[in-house]
Formats: sequence, C-alpha cells, structure tokens
Amino acid sequence: MSAREAQLARPRSPALRVHVVDPSAFTVAYDHALCAALARTGAAVELITSRFAYGEAPQPDGYRLTECFYRRVLGPAGSRRRRAGKLAWHLPEMLAYRRRASSADVVHFQWLDVQWLDRFLLPERPLVLTAHDLLPREPRPGQAAAQRRLYEAVDAVVVHSQYGREQLVGHLGLDPAKVHVIRHGAFEHLARQPQDAALPPELAGARGPVALFFGLLRPYKGVEVLLEAWRRVPAGELWIVGRPRMALAPLRAAVPPRVRLVPRFVSDRELAACFRRAEVVVLPYAPTERLDFSGVLATALAFAKPIVVSDVGGLGEVARAGGARLVPAGDAEALATALSELLAQPEARARLAAGAAALAAGPYSWSQAAERTLELYRDLLARGRR
Repeated sequence: MSAREAQLARPRSPALRVHVVDPSAFTVAYDHALCAALARTGAAVELITSRFAYGEAPQPDGYRLTECFYRRVLGPAGSRRRRAGKLAWHLPEMLAYRRRASSADVVHFQWLDVQWLDRFLLPERPLVLTAHDLLPREPRPGQAAAQRRLYEAVDAVVVHSQYGREQLVGHLGLDPAKVHVIRHGAFEHLARQPQDAALPPELAGARGPVALFFGLLRPYKGVEVLLEAWRRVPAGELWIVGRPRMALAPLRAAVPPRVRLVPRFVSDRELAACFRRAEVVVLPYAPTERLDFSGVLATALAFAKPIVVSDVGGLGEVARAGGARLVPAGDAEALATALSELLAQPEARARLAAGAAALAAGPYSWSQAAERTLELYRDLLARGRR
C-alpha cells in the first residue's frame, strides 16, 4: 500500500459538532456569517434560533438551520404582545434546547436575553458566549449584575476588541483566561448582494456626495451630535437609515436641510444599495463603556467604504489600524471637519477605502474569525470543561 493509500485508509476524525444558538435572532447577519465560516473549515454546524420577524434572513450556506424557538408566539415584530409571548415561552423552550444540546460537542450562545434566568438553564456542554454587548446598553434594574453572573457561568466569553477584554477583566473582574478576543468579521455576504439592488424609495434622486448613518436608532448612537455637525458641512446629503428604538418626534424636529430619514427596517438588498451609493459611512456614537464593536462598522469594512468613527469601545482599534478616521466622541465640530474633508477629497476617501479593504481581507475576515473560534472550541474540549 502506498503512503497516499495508507493516508486515505486511516479513519477520519469526526467533524466537530457545533451548535450556534441565538434564541431571539438578535444577530442574524453575524449568526449566518459565523456559521458559514465555521462550516467552511469542516465543522458540522447547526444554527438554532427563531424566525427572523422583520424580514428575510440569509439562506444557510453549508450549515443546518433550525428555527425551534418561539414558534407559537404571535404579534408583529417588536410589539408588546410578541415580547410577552417570548417571555412566556422562554423557560420551556430553553429547557427543551438543554436536552437537545446533548448532540453537540460545543454550544456557542450569541445572546441570552433573560440573564437572571438563563444561567440556570445552560446545558451541560462546553459553553461559549459572545458578548455582543459588554453589558446591557439600556439596563433594567439588576440586569447588569445578572449579566456578570451569566459570564461567570459559561466556560469562555468572546469579545471583538482588546477594549472589550479590558472592560470584562479590569472592570467586571472576570478571569482573564476566560475572555478571548476574536475580531468581528466583515460582512462580505452583504457586499455580494446583486449589483442592481435598488435604493429605498425614500432615497431616490439623490445628487452629489452622500454620508450614510445606518443601523438601529438608539440614544447612544449619537444621532443628535451628527445632526448638529451636519449643519456645518457645506455640501452633500446625509442619509439616516434604520429602525427606531427611540422617540422620533424630537429627531424629526432637529433635522436640518439636506438630510433624508428612513426610520424603518430595510432589506439586505436595500442595505447594499445604500452602502454602494454612499461616499462616507459615519458612526458618531456617544461616549459609553458598554460598546465592544459594531455590526455597521463590519458592514462598512466589507464594502470598503471610507468610515468616520467616534473613539468609543473597540471602534478606535479599526481606525488605529488604518481602516477609519477617528474623532472624539460627542465632538460635533471635529465630526463636521472630518465629514467635510472626506466628502470634498476623493484621494483621502481612496486611502481610507484601501485601509478598510485590507482589514476586511485580513484581521477582520471571517476566515480568521473561524480559525480563532475553532481553536477556542478545541481548547475547551481538550481541557474537559464542564
């Protein structure tokens, strides 16, 4: 028998069985990208979640999709009726998943939304939790303390930046060996949307350069500072696109000229059209200690867009690596200067775009994220955790 034949005759190691669990489908794009990247490494991946209530979710790419949470819950997305139904079904469905988890080698939770309860419902498998929010951004009483106890109950916590690690280790006192930095991958599957994707009708007919603010409209996103800054930008349009999680009346009252507001969920095709049309993407987030990273920033990297970010959380790490321009958080004058210069200078935009593309293909790629994640899974299994 030849060496090649002997190699082929050896029994292959079974594929690592991974459950990626996001009960409320809070991070649909991230779930899809992580599962697809892990599947490309040869892992047997199952995404266990609920139906995405706001629109179409990405189709599985090499992994299995099981929507077993909240199937009986009624009511429109974001409604009180739906939230109440999810809370009522959470305990029995988490218990049902706990039994199902016996078929996995590793369970990787993306969100556990009922922190005070969920730590008692965790399956007896090696457990990883991604800290998309280091702590709840708009916490209810006792929620932050419950989040910390939940971190202590799992075997490993994934953060997307060195800043996130420093917060959990230095401020919350978590075991440094438990907290692992794995960079957030750039959402290339969004950049692969069809080139003929149309803009939202509210944005038709735009002329001149465009600055894009995209994402959930929430108080910490710094929209008020952005509007103040925009009054000092001499040319172009500002697009504010995203589903509101705050009162809209004060925002509408503060909107200056040359601003278009699209306060709703937009599809992936509309998202792609917005990013392709924009000259600059802006993330003017307010000062906060709870922010680790941003899916909008990961999207802008995938589209190789010039980006302006506030120096909060892990966003500054992208800027210091050459992928964005950094401004002090809450500084409307500095933000206006950065936007004015970039909208007027194609060469400056080209330099930032090249930096964003390099990061998306390198340290912020999903291939590197999957490799680091698999290393973490294997380390947990080798140490016999839980």
